[in-house]
Amino acid sequence: MGSERDFTKPTDRLIAGRPIIKLGNVKTPQIHVYRPEAPSATESAVVVCSGGGWSILAWDLEGTEVAAWLNSFGVTAVVLKYRGPTRSRATRWLAPVQDAQRAIRLTRLHARSWRLRQDRIGILGFSAGGHTAAMAALLSEAAYKPVDRGDEFAHRPDFAALIYPGGLVTQDYRSLREDVPVPSDAPPLFFAHAFDDRVRIENSLLLALELKRHKIPFDLHIYSEGGHGYGLRETEQPVTGWPQACRKWMGINGWLD
Repeated sequence: MGSERDFTKPTDRLIAGRPIIKLGNVKTPQIHVYRPEAPSATESAVVVCSGGGWSILAWDLEGTEVAAWLNSFGVTAVVLKYRGPTRSRATRWLAPVQDAQRAIRLTRLHARSWRLRQDRIGILGFSAGGHTAAMAALLSEAAYKPVDRGDEFAHRPDFAALIYPGGLVTQDYRSLREDVPVPSDAPPLFFAHAFDDRVRIENSLLLALELKRHKIPFDLHIYSEGGHGYGLRETEQPVTGWPQACRKWMGINGWLD
């Protein structure tokens, strides 16, 4: 692995007419905290997990741009730079999930100084980052050994939003992978996915079905068109309306009070 850098090329596909930052070779995980303006700030925070196929991080498209959106309605954004690439590892999700759990705990550790409530810490992820967010929400046990007092705090979020998540189902798309648990005390989840996404909608549908069996509330949005990897950038595709639905879901559940 070389040094951390942007792997974007001039020939890469544009998203809504603009390039994206493809951050790779992340050896040291970090959190980047974005606070909203004081008059509009709520006491909620969301850890943001960019996608990138466990190879890179779509750092602006699914990271810093998401932070600006969350800040616009008073939510603190904690953009996670998780380790990668991990695609070739036996358990490719392990290091990203460890980093996500640590980010959640650090957010709770600093809740008072950041003017947050420890019981209003969510997570939002896209694609591989959606898988990371899902596992962070579902795993009953922490995936790493404690290192300091920050790890005295709960490692699971209070809510989770999964945007075109991948990697959750078996190769035949008939069931969840064996390593995707669904405990009866999982937090509420939000899903957004497009019917024509190459990362198939079964990733959202089968997890939602299992949540239903465990009587865990969720909000599921399947759009007719939109493909994959659009982030929050608005296009003519129906799926790019998901941010309004997600914000409404957060408000209905009291996380924007």
